Amino acid sequence: MGEWTEIAEQISGLTGEPFNPQPPQHVGGGCINTTIKLSDSKRSFFVKLNDASLLDMFVAESAGLDAMAATQTIRVPRPVCSGIAAKQAYLVLESIEMGHGGGRSQEMAGRQLAAMHRFTQERFGWSRGNNIGSTPQSNTESDSWVDFWREQRLGFQLELAARNGYGGSLQRLGERLMDRFEQLIDHSPVPSLLHGDLWGGNIAYDKEGAPVIFDPAVYYGDREADLAMTELFGGFGNAFYAAYGEAWSLDPGYSVRKTLYNLYHILNHVNLFGAGYLSQAMGMMDRLLAEV
Repeated sequence: MGEWTEIAEQISGLTGEPFNPQPPQHVGGGCINTTIKLSDSKRSFFVKLNDASLLDMFVAESAGLDAMAATQTIRVPRPVCSGIAAKQAYLVLESIEMGHGGGRSQEMAGRQLAAMHRFTQERFGWSRGNNIGSTPQSNTESDSWVDFWREQRLGFQLELAARNGYGGSLQRLGERLMDRFEQLIDHSPVPSLLHGDLWGGNIAYDKEGAPVIFDPAVYYGDREADLAMTELFGGFGNAFYAAYGEAWSLDPGYSVRKTLYNLYHILNHVNLFGAGYLSQAMGMMDRLLAEV
C-alpha cells in the first residue's frame, strides 16, 4: 500500500483537501497501463500505473490533456499529478462517471472536435515528443506538413519496422510511397490541435451525454488525420460525421488521404503487435500507389 499512501498525499497537497482512499479498485480496458480507481467517501480519481522508466510518457499525456482542455471545446479528464511511487510511474486524472451516447451526443462530439481543430499554431508538430500507444512519437516542428508526415510519421514507423525484421516488400513499397507524398497530400492544411489517437476506444460519454476524449497523442497537424482514425476501427456514427462536416467541411481528396494517415497507425500496430497487420499495411500502400 506504500504507493497509494504517497499518491494520496500528492492528491491531498495539490487539491488542498485531505484524501484518504479506500482499497483501490482495478479498472479494465487498458492494454498498456495498469488502471486503478481511488476513492474516499467524497471523491474519486483515476490512476494509471506503469514502469518508472515510462514517467515521461505520463508527463506528455498530462501536457496533451492540458492543451486540449485549454481550448474549452470537448471535455477531457483533467490531470491532477504524476510522479513515481514505490518504483512505479503514475498519472492521476479526474475520474468521470460515464454514461451512454446517443445521436445527440454524437452530434455534439462532431461539433466539439471541429471546434478543437480550429485551434492552430504556425508550425506542424508540438513542443515535445509523446507516445502513440507505447511507441515513442517524435513531434519535431516543421513548416511543411509533407516533410513532417514523411519524416516524423511514416518514415519513423518504416525504420522501426525494418529494425523489427519487416524488410523486403514493405520497405520497397514504403520508399515508393514516400517519394509520392506531394501528389497524395494534395491540399494545404493548417496545423490544427489534434488528439492524435482518436479511435473509438478513446471516446466515451458522461452521465449527461457529453463526449469525453482521453489517452491522447497530441500534436498540431492536418485535422484529417484525426478524422481518418475515427474511421479506422469504427465507433463513430453518421451523426458525428454530419455534424463535423457542417461545422467545418473537408477538402476534396480526403477519401485518399485518410488511407495515408491511417497507414501510420497500422504500421504502428505491426511494430507493436506483429505480422498480423502486415498484409493490411501493404494493401493500403498498394491502394495509395495506384492513386498516383
